[in-house]
Amino acid sequence: MNVLILVADDEPDVTDLFRQQFRRELRAGRFEMAFAHSAPEALSRITASDGPSLILMFSDINMPRMTGLELLPLVRAARPDVPVIMITAYGDAATREAVEAAGAVGLITKPIDFALLKAEVDRRLATIGETE
Repeated sequence: MNVLILVADDEPDVTDLFRQQFRRELRAGRFEMAFAHSAPEALSRITASDGPSLILMFSDINMPRMTGLELLPLVRAARPDVPVIMITAYGDAATREAVEAAGAVGLITKPIDFALLKAEVDRRLATIGETE
């Protein structure tokens, strides 16, 4: 099964950063990554049913026009099967509570700990493997 991880972040350098950090996994074909540079673009990709199976989404909280927290309930309504992990520079208790209340499965603070992120991706991939 081809699986997809979606990253929503308005910063253009995030695409290169994620591709660099996951280059071995991407080259090995373990999964594909797609990038959305706005919340509306992410929502459009989430609701598209063609292509690889979406297994995980990472979303920045602070994006223009629609924040990640505003996007989260829309994603949860459209694809309740897709876990969402929020990414933010602000990991305070209030932000954590808001993220959990909105339905995210986790919160990662910037600068991103890619070892932690890779462990989460591995865990999700293992779960997919168990269900096949």
